Amino acid sequence: MNLLTSESNPDEAEDLIESLESGEPVFRDFVVPESASGMRLDLFLSQSCDGHSRTQIRAAVQDDGAEVDGKIVRPSLKLKVGQKVRFQVPPLPADDTIPENIPLDVLFEDDGLVVVNKPPGMVVHPARGNWSGTLTSALAYRFQSLSDVGGPTRPGIVHRLDRDTSGVIVIAKTNAVHNHLALQFHDRLVEKEYFAIAASPMDRDRDIIEASIGRHPYQREKQAIRENHESSRAAKTFYEVISRHGRYTQVRLKPHTGRTHQLRVHLAHVGAGILCDKLYAGHSLVTPSQIIVGCGNSRAKVIEGEPPILTRQALHARKLTITHPQSGKPMTFEAPIADDIQAVINLLESN
Repeated sequence: MNLLTSESNPDEAEDLIESLESGEPVFRDFVVPESASGMRLDLFLSQSCDGHSRTQIRAAVQDDGAEVDGKIVRPSLKLKVGQKVRFQVPPLPADDTIPENIPLDVLFEDDGLVVVNKPPGMVVHPARGNWSGTLTSALAYRFQSLSDVGGPTRPGIVHRLDRDTSGVIVIAKTNAVHNHLALQFHDRLVEKEYFAIAASPMDRDRDIIEASIGRHPYQREKQAIRENHESSRAAKTFYEVISRHGRYTQVRLKPHTGRTHQLRVHLAHVGAGILCDKLYAGHSLVTPSQIIVGCGNSRAKVIEGEPPILTRQALHARKLTITHPQSGKPMTFEAPIADDIQAVINLLESN
């Protein structure tokens, strides 16, 4: 970890740049001077950190990258003289996406868009700690024309899926198609359906979960149910039980909003965290014998040292319905369940 202050000398500044380029976490400490009294935090940091725009600084602060007097704060905080600011400087933005020959499961393609079945474990676009092996790298290698509305590191990307969530994702080839699709997502005209396996029984056959989601107060990588907090945004999810298997539940999910980790947070909120969701269900893998025992098989026992059958959250983006930006016709795309989740389903339905 590098710890640099606002009074860094030229040699330290060179070290800072080298660390940023290497992806190593870099922190800077400041004491608010009189000249910055009353200034917004994001503006103060953008003036203090060369090489980054205010938009990049704001995004980093919004991602819990700044503390003032030891407390995580928002970009809009008005500073006071003498306050101590600690900021995790975001990596220097890449100039472009590096194409990589990574196989893609293309569900549909025409001259305006591409629909892909994203595999689990693939990050959608480059970010801190994930500069290669991304969906955008695979797209850049395979397709010569992609929209650039999202910038050079996000060619074609209109929406996202979590790293370990598999399933349908739509990619724009042109800026016109990108803007049309983005407006559909913004206006909630896109129909999304997910499949999940909950690690707990669900009493109701169907219901709507309405609970605002904001940043977790203590863990940067998590979201949480937070009412009346400045980071909170309204979130709504419809769910319907497909089948029950002892302590496990197969469930269909239809999000009405698109908040970060929404489905994972909402299911955990009603006591039915998604199977193998390390962040929200408290476990990251499950073995075949654990599944069999959980289904209620009285003769089964958990086998010590058994290889896991699933090592990521059992969440799959199954269907996506959009209005095609060029034809104006509704189109539904469906991605088959990934093999690892299907293996769990087979075990559930045979016990």
